[in-house]
Amino acid sequence: MSSEELYISVDIEASGPIPGEYSMLSLGACVVGHPEQAIYLELKPDSPQHDPEAVGVTGFDLQELAVTGLDPLQAMQKVAEWLADISAPGGKVIFVGLNAPFDWSFVNYYFHKYLGSNPFGFAALDLKAYYMGAFNLEWKQTKSSHMSANLHPQTAPTHNALDDARYQAELFQLMLLRRAGEV
Repeated sequence: MSSEELYISVDIEASGPIPGEYSMLSLGACVVGHPEQAIYLELKPDSPQHDPEAVGVTGFDLQELAVTGLDPLQAMQKVAEWLADISAPGGKVIFVGLNAPFDWSFVNYYFHKYLGSNPFGFAALDLKAYYMGAFNLEWKQTKSSHMSANLHPQTAPTHNALDDARYQAELFQLMLLRRAGEV
C-alpha cells in the first residue's frame, strides 16, 4: 500500500437490488486501518420503488427517511468533501467493499447522477475476490462467515452501513496483515 493510495471501506443499505430504480438509503465509510476516520449518512429515497424484504433488512421506515434523510445531492457532496479532506493531495482513494459490485454500483450511480463524477474512479476492490486470490480459496469459501472464522475480527456486521464498513475494514486489514505474515 503506497502513501498515495488510501483504502476506504464503504457499505450501503438500499431499497432494492439495482441503482436507478431503487434508492440508496444509507452510506457508511471509513479509512482502512483508521476506523475512527469515518462518515455516515442517511439519504432521502430518490425513488418510490422498493423491495419490502430489502427495506426490512435495513430497518428503515421509508416515510420517516423521506423527512429525516439528506437530499441525495447534499449527501454525495458531503461524501466527496470527506474523501477530499482525508486523502493526500494527488492521492487515490480506493473503494473497498464486501460484495463491492453491489455497493459500488449504487455509489458510482449516485456520484455520477448528482455530482457528475465519482472520486473513486471506475473500479472497486472486492474483499471476496481479494480473499479468494490471496488465500487460494474456492468461491464458496469467500462468505463473510468464513472470513470471520478464519480472521477473527473484533467487530461484526449489523446492517448499519457504518458498522458494516468498519467490519469490512477490519477484515481487509487482517487480510493484509496475514498476507504480510504479521498475524
